[in-house]
Amino acid sequence: MRVLVVDDDRKIAQFVVKGLKQAGYAVDHAADGEEGQHLLRSEPYDAAVVDIMLPKLDGLSLVAAIRDAGCRTPVIFLSAKREIDDRIRGLQVGGDDYLVKPFAFSELLARLQALMRRASGATESMCLTLGNLKLDIVKRRVTREGKPVDLQPREFSLLEYMMRNVGKVISKTTIMEHVWDYNFDPETNVVETCVCRLRIKLNEGTDRDIIRTVRGVGYVLDELA
Repeated sequence: MRVLVVDDDRKIAQFVVKGLKQAGYAVDHAADGEEGQHLLRSEPYDAAVVDIMLPKLDGLSLVAAIRDAGCRTPVIFLSAKREIDDRIRGLQVGGDDYLVKPFAFSELLARLQALMRRASGATESMCLTLGNLKLDIVKRRVTREGKPVDLQPREFSLLEYMMRNVGKVISKTTIMEHVWDYNFDPETNVVETCVCRLRIKLNEGTDRDIIRTVRGVGYVLDELA
C-alpha cells in the first residue's frame, strides 16, 4: 500500500516516513503544498498524511483543490492546533481524519489503516481472510492452514494489496504504483521477483497455488474454497 506524507517539518516527516516504511508501506514525501497537490493528482496513493501549515499552499487548500479535481484519496490531517473549529474545517474541506501534534506513531498508523480499509470497502476487522489464508494487519502476521508464513515487508505489502483485490487481475504497473514508491526502476523485474518469492512461501506445504499469472496482463489472487 502506498502513502504520501506532506509535511515541511523535516524531523516529523522523517519520523513518519521511517515508521511507515518499517510497517511495510511504500512512502513518498512532499515538503510543500504545491508538490503535495501535484503528486496526489498524478499518482495513485492509498492514503495521505497532510500537515495543515505548509509553505506555498496550506494543507486545507491542498485538500480542497484535490477534492475539486475528483481525487478521493483518504487524507488524515496533522496539526498543532487543538481547537474544535480547526478540526471541523479540516473535515469540511474534504479531510477524512484529524490528528493533533504531538502524536503517537501507533495511533497514526491505526488511523491510516482504518481509512484505507474503509476506502477499499473492507470490513473493520484488522484481519484479512481468504479461505485458510489469514493476514493480521496490526501484528503483521500471515498464516495459511494455521501455519505461519514468514514474509519480508515488501512481500507482506504485496499480499495485503492482493487480498484487498481478490479475484481481480492486477497489472505489474498497478502493483508497482501501490507497493513501491516513485523511486523504483520500471525496467527492473522487481515485481516478478517479489511475486515469485511470495508464491513459494505461500505454497510451502500445500498443493494449491493461489496466485495465478495471467500472461501478458498481470496476476490474480484466486478465491479459496
